Amino acid sequence: MSNLEIGFSAMGVLLALLAVRVPIGVALGVVSLGGIYTIMGERATVGVARSMVFEIVAKWELSAIPMFLLMGAVAFHSGLTKGLFDCARLWLSRLPGGLAVATNYASAGFSAASGSSLATAAAMSRLAVPEMLRYGYAPSLATAVVAASGTIGTMIPPSILFVLYGMFTGQSIGMLLLAGILPGLLTAFVYGAMIILRCRYNPDLAPAITEEVTWADRISALRDIAPLPLLILAVVGSMYAGFATATEAAGFGAFAAIVIAVFRGSMSPKVMFDSIVDTLRSTGTIFYIAIGATLFSRFLTFAGVPQFMSGLADNFAYDPLLLLAMIGGIYLVLGMFLDPMGLLLLTIPIFLPFFEAADLNLIWVGVLTVKFIEISLITPPVGLNAYVVRGVIGDAVQLGTIFKGLTWFLAAEVLIVGLLVAFPQISLLIPLSMQ
Repeated sequence: MSNLEIGFSAMGVLLALLAVRVPIGVALGVVSLGGIYTIMGERATVGVARSMVFEIVAKWELSAIPMFLLMGAVAFHSGLTKGLFDCARLWLSRLPGGLAVATNYASAGFSAASGSSLATAAAMSRLAVPEMLRYGYAPSLATAVVAASGTIGTMIPPSILFVLYGMFTGQSIGMLLLAGILPGLLTAFVYGAMIILRCRYNPDLAPAITEEVTWADRISALRDIAPLPLLILAVVGSMYAGFATATEAAGFGAFAAIVIAVFRGSMSPKVMFDSIVDTLRSTGTIFYIAIGATLFSRFLTFAGVPQFMSGLADNFAYDPLLLLAMIGGIYLVLGMFLDPMGLLLLTIPIFLPFFEAADLNLIWVGVLTVKFIEISLITPPVGLNAYVVRGVIGDAVQLGTIFKGLTWFLAAEVLIVGLLVAFPQISLLIPLSMQ
């Protein structure tokens, strides 16, 4: 059996292990080490395992991950994100479908702070869905907006997916984080516009709310949540102004979140302990998968798979749209079964030769890749965010109802992806303005 045949056979074994729910970090590590042993023998396998583990965890760029996670954990446990929905409700409830629009923007803010789509879907399901159902909103709209809008945070900084993508493709992490801002805001805007138009033409979806809200209430709500957007703007602004790298901005964000919590009087030993535990748990999971993905990438190189893929990619060099459509379809299918981070780390070593052969801008491709992963989280029949919402709210709404509502958001995503492909400047405007 040739090295190339070993490489593709190992990829088949990997998919089989994932299909039977072996943890992705374990599956990547076992397949990679087994493949390297088959190709190069015991001594090389031990050497690669010893050096690669240190190489991945010692990367300075990766230190941004625990810092961003700590920032989000402190923001969540200290209550910085608590008033987002109430503030959005007070300002937007007069619009057609106002509570759903408020949920859309509140979820985007919560997701940007927490860095987790699944955590956002769970938190907002408890907070916003009962409120919308109480006011007579259609269950399909009330649940779908939570499932869909929670994905926006993977695009808006701080985004762990962009940090990992940048590390594995050699692109500037700061540039990637800034590139996600306008596509993330575009997604939130298109979602909001779609909700307003639907509810304007079908008022039964979202009965009008007659609640009296004063300007004093609105200003007070803004004052309560002001530290959170200011925190995110400070992190993004420090990178855009060139004052800090992505890693330095992450450290500043974590420190600033702690300082804000102290001055608000919401910091306590328990809040700090819970935040650190959450950060350590999430960081350990991410690094474990990253180590497996790095070993997998090295194994594919030994097997000659990237070189083979580069040859195949020449067929797509003259039709990058076909390449993007093919890869987008693969992400949508695999995203039904894999978590976003595992999906990214599994596929980047395989797809990178295609991107390079087609001479695509890897910053722009990074935005599209994260967008495809976002969409996979709400794609039936196994959109993970839909299952999270269903798990939180229980039998109040059936899974089929949630997916029915999500079809409108998937239609909106078709428009968003079309705009991002047709106008790469949407993704590249902010990064290019730094040069």
